[in-house]
Amino acid sequence: MLIAYAESVHSEMEPMQHNSNTVPRKPRILLAASGSVASIKFGNLCHSFSEWAEVRAVATKASLHFVDRASLPKDVVLYTDEEEWSSWKKIGDSVLHIELRRWADVMVIAPLSANTLGKIAGGLCDNLLTCIVRAWDFGKPLFVAPAMNTFMWNNPFTEWHLDAISKLGISLIPPITKRLACGDYGNGAMAEPSLIHSTVRLSLESRAQPNGSGIQ
Repeated sequence: MLIAYAESVHSEMEPMQHNSNTVPRKPRILLAASGSVASIKFGNLCHSFSEWAEVRAVATKASLHFVDRASLPKDVVLYTDEEEWSSWKKIGDSVLHIELRRWADVMVIAPLSANTLGKIAGGLCDNLLTCIVRAWDFGKPLFVAPAMNTFMWNNPFTEWHLDAISKLGISLIPPITKRLACGDYGNGAMAEPSLIHSTVRLSLESRAQPNGSGIQ
């Protein structure tokens, strides 16, 4: 199923105007990776979504240890903390985390590390990814796919943090049980990219239905 959204032809950053001057477009998906070994699968995720959506990517400094830039689709721009203020010179210039928040129809953080989960739950915004989340319009979907050691996943803090982000309207794609990168066996591995992809796509398709809420 092709998911298309109506948009004003004047500017990609303008809110969508539903009138005779609108043209259909692909959904815009902002994919983000935080510091987990599961970030090695980030390129796979970007390719999956790029087949039917416009994709932009965000990576934290810690995730760059695992993200293979060469594995990303050639048309996907990867933004890092270095780009956050590099183009800003004066009042009135665009602010990257605001522009990305405006651009996206949906945000997907996969993997979501224990550290970034704690930051989001506490409202902290000390890098590009968390600044986007702090500025996010929760009328639009935001999905997270956690990835961490089993004992970190079972830590009481994790339950409290998950409860906090659930109240914001953030959708959880739960981790799975398998042999982890550290050698332990247990729950905490990021859901498979295919499941993350299908979960997000089904959600967008349901919202694009005539009786759905749509993405504004």
